[in-house]
Amino acid sequence: MEYRSGLGYDVHALAEGLPMWLCGLQVPSDRGFVAHSDGDVAIHALCDALLGAAALGDIGHHFPDTDDTWKGVDSKLLLSKVVALLSGKGYAIANVDITIALQAPKIGFLVPQMRETLAGVMGIDPDKVSVKATTTERLGFVGRGEGCEVWAIVMIYK
Repeated sequence: MEYRSGLGYDVHALAEGLPMWLCGLQVPSDRGFVAHSDGDVAIHALCDALLGAAALGDIGHHFPDTDDTWKGVDSKLLLSKVVALLSGKGYAIANVDITIALQAPKIGFLVPQMRETLAGVMGIDPDKVSVKATTTERLGFVGRGEGCEVWAIVMIYK
């Protein structure tokens, strides 16, 4: 059996009046992410981690923000397409671990539903999906409430 790991990172700015999507869920907030798609920064980092593990490039290569096909798209669709690409290469997902750095709003109460949602899109057991939420103790652009950053690490196998 061949195992591979991948690391993904993404960041999006926050702006008033936009919806906030994280891990496939709309988060109650008066601000959301500035992006070409729905701005789900967590799914974008996860897609990059999965693509990287399989040496298939990155999310911008597969779903460029210069292509109007992806304007406003639900990032769960992007994730499902990435999972299909991996499956086509013979890979399966062993586990996923995501860390979301966001000063506000608090999202910890949504973590169980986020895990279920991501697992459902990827076709894996929720026990293989970890989502953690943290703040940056008011430090940096995240701490000032200007944006959100997410790290995702995955293990895939063939």
